[in-house]
Amino acid sequence: MSRELESLSFELVRRIHTVLTMHLLEGKKQSEISVLLNLSTATVNRLIKQGRELGMVQVSINSPFQRLFDLERGLVARWSLESVLVTPAVTDNPDTTLAQVGAAAGNLLLETVRDGDTIAISGGKAVRAMVEGLSADRSLDVSVVPMTGGVQGQHYTDVNHVATLLAEKLGGRAILIHAPLFAETPREKEMLLSVRSVREVFDAARSASIALVGIGSVAGEQSTYYEALPMAQDARLALAASDVRGEFLGHLIDADGRVSDIEFNSRLVALPPSAAARIPTTIGVVSGTEKIEPIRAVLAGRLVNAVVLDEETAYGVLEPGTEGRKE
Repeated sequence: MSRELESLSFELVRRIHTVLTMHLLEGKKQSEISVLLNLSTATVNRLIKQGRELGMVQVSINSPFQRLFDLERGLVARWSLESVLVTPAVTDNPDTTLAQVGAAAGNLLLETVRDGDTIAISGGKAVRAMVEGLSADRSLDVSVVPMTGGVQGQHYTDVNHVATLLAEKLGGRAILIHAPLFAETPREKEMLLSVRSVREVFDAARSASIALVGIGSVAGEQSTYYEALPMAQDARLALAASDVRGEFLGHLIDADGRVSDIEFNSRLVALPPSAAARIPTTIGVVSGTEKIEPIRAVLAGRLVNAVVLDEETAYGVLEPGTEGRKE
């Protein structure tokens, strides 16, 4: 108890306590309290203010999701991130978990985006889930632009398709890219990047205010990297055994988030990870414990400054080996 509080008369403290209880715990309006206690509304307002200043009011908020908020704070502190959202994981239902991550990412986008912004995006299942879970309550004057070339035949995650859907949901416009994600040769890649229409798309992406990026794995049968670049099983195993730890904008990256010196990267038609990292708000959208190593690589390289992910994955990112833990 403060000395100032101790110096007050019992009657004044009792009156302040009564007013605070009626207002904060019982939910009564100040006008109601003034009638019940035969006090002026100004006096009631003064007593409430005085009680706050004396430290008689302490706020405690309890939530069944406190563990998620603790995870968010831990990830922000560990990786010096600007924003983290952790969603509940639905055991044995990765599709539902992914949908929840997508919805949370959509809400973060709506809190961040402003009229006149350009939103740069990648393809992928997580970004597509974000678009599907998005529900804007007004149209926004925004442009949506790809950060990579497209993947033919994968319309549900192809960057042009996802960009078009996002623009439609926001009431904005999409700028499409007419180039594949992978060229046949490094020389063809350079030729594609020199095409004016392709160059203008990537220039627009570089100047974006917000980027939404999936984070990929090269391990496991579910990796979408191999949908974009099919390869034999022995080649997959060799890739997983190399220094590659994940995929970001189609680039294979090592544990420190650096682009690996590997042939596949030399044919990639995409914005460099370093360019994405310079966009003011770059949000990684990701779900699944197989993404723990890729996420840690992306965070180590400071390629994003915000991330949305599920709790099982978040535990593993914060403390490897603890994925799936709930406290």
